[in-house]
Amino acid sequence: MELTLKKRNKKTIIPGFSLTLGYTMLYLSIIVILPLSMIFFNTFSMSWSEFYETISHPRAVASYKLTLGTSLGAGLINVVFGTIIAWVLIRYEFPGKKIVDGLVDLPFALPTAVAGIALATLYSPNGWVGQFFDFKIAYSPLGIIIALTFIGLPFVVRTVQPVLQNLSSEVEEASASLGANRIQTFTKVIFPELLPAMITGFSLAFARSLGEYGSIVFIAGNIPMKTEITPLIIMTKLEQYDYVGATAIATVMLIGSFLFLFIINIIQWVTNRKFNQH
Repeated sequence: MELTLKKRNKKTIIPGFSLTLGYTMLYLSIIVILPLSMIFFNTFSMSWSEFYETISHPRAVASYKLTLGTSLGAGLINVVFGTIIAWVLIRYEFPGKKIVDGLVDLPFALPTAVAGIALATLYSPNGWVGQFFDFKIAYSPLGIIIALTFIGLPFVVRTVQPVLQNLSSEVEEASASLGANRIQTFTKVIFPELLPAMITGFSLAFARSLGEYGSIVFIAGNIPMKTEITPLIIMTKLEQYDYVGATAIATVMLIGSFLFLFIINIIQWVTNRKFNQH
């Protein structure tokens, strides 16, 4: 009984659970929940037929497919190469390592419009890189994937790096001493530890790609039904003062984002549970 009272009366640096939870919910309500709820409130002013007609328009449907497909493609590319970059930065020493490590964060600091202009200039048919290819890179879905890969790379690298730092190289040596080859060591020892971080990095990069606008509009060409992304359609409707139509399409994107992130979180939970059991 005395121990219980001592625990209750013990002072902590951070306020109690109730007060801290209250501050947390208040902050989230003001910053996240309230702005998102306004999207639904504006959408409710439409009838169901108007809402369905707006979100099912062929131009909007084409933009959903393009945005989702390019975001998935860029996320998968970043998972592979972002993990390789994180591995090199953690496991090897080489001249200019700090510079390379700093370059990873450049997409965070660089304005997206500047990144879009730079990529469009580089990969346009007359650009330094684009002129050497017979097919279009800029003004095509491929150009959009390149732009999304550029802005999403840091999310994967910075998520995987701490896990690699905590994963001692002695574990690999122990695996090798027990007779495992390099492939077995990677699949049985390293990969299970990296997988949760890779999934987290993918979900962050994917979520960022779904709503990306600035770095894409310059390199996409914005051709309706071909290279027009959903955020651009939303911006177009806002410029036309069609706020209700913009929020209707934004609602689809919001629900879709929640759904895919929910699925990714379930996959991550199942993966963690599976490897923890082993």
